[in-house]
Amino acid sequence: MVTLHAVIEKAEHNYGAYLEEISGVGGIGETLEEVKRSLEDGLIVLKEACIDYGDPVPEELKGEYQIVFRMDTRSFLQMYCKIFTKSALERITGINQKQLWHYANGKTKPRPAQVKKIEKALHQLGEELLSLEL
Repeated sequence: MVTLHAVIEKAEHNYGAYLEEISGVGGIGETLEEVKRSLEDGLIVLKEACIDYGDPVPEELKGEYQIVFRMDTRSFLQMYCKIFTKSALERITGINQKQLWHYANGKTKPRPAQVKKIEKALHQLGEELLSLEL
C-alpha cells in the first residue's frame, strides 16, 4: 500500500490541502472533514480523467493507497482555537499560553521539539478519550 502525504494549511477564509507526491491535486473546505473529502474527490477525478483521456494514471494511484494528513502548528491552533483554549493547551503540553498564542498568530514558528511536544500531548489526550465509554 502506498502512503500519500497531504498538507493542510489555513487560508484566509478556509483550509486548503495538497499532496506532496502528486502535483496538481488539491482540496478546499471550511472544515477539516470538507478539505479531506475534497482532496479525496480530487484524486478520484484525476484517476478517472487519466483513464478517460488515455493519459497514464500516476503510479501512486494504481493500487491501494492511504492518505496521511499533516497540518502545520499555526493552522492547527487556529482551527481548534474554539475547542482548545490556550490555557487547556498549556496544561496538557507544558508550553506557555503566550508562546502558544505566538505560534497561532504566526509571530514565531515553533521549534521541531515544541511541535513534537504539542503532537505528543494531543495524541495522549486522544488515546485517553478513545479508551473511555460513556
